Amino acid sequence: MKTLKRFLIYGIIGLVLEVIYTGLASLLKGDFSMQGMTFLVMLPIYGLSVFLEPLHNYLRSHPWWIRGLIYLATIWAIEFSSGIILALILGNCPWHYSDPLNVNGYITLRMAPEWFLAGLGFEFIHDFLDTLPLKI
Repeated sequence: MKTLKRFLIYGIIGLVLEVIYTGLASLLKGDFSMQGMTFLVMLPIYGLSVFLEPLHNYLRSHPWWIRGLIYLATIWAIEFSSGIILALILGNCPWHYSDPLNVNGYITLRMAPEWFLAGLGFEFIHDFLDTLPLKI
């Protein structure tokens, strides 16, 4: 039950952060409506962060930059494989990167700083959830 709760928490946090990120990105492009968006199919993909918790526990003693690089590689692996699976199931992947640094449209190396920081930010969320009295 704990894993399911955290799966949902991570999924919802991911959705909210993606809407904020895309809304701010639209503002930077001059769109003052700051329209943000995501895809509902991202809920379970972001929810998979629950399986990073054991990795986080294992990596705690390593320097922050090594942890960040490992999270980055893990996130890219999840994003890439999720993109392939969704393309097979749905006929296309909901997201498609088209910048020069994309890999088959499923991931983009341009997002390295964001995913690096997201991985490290995940550590704070994980540790916070562990401090809650109900052990969510």
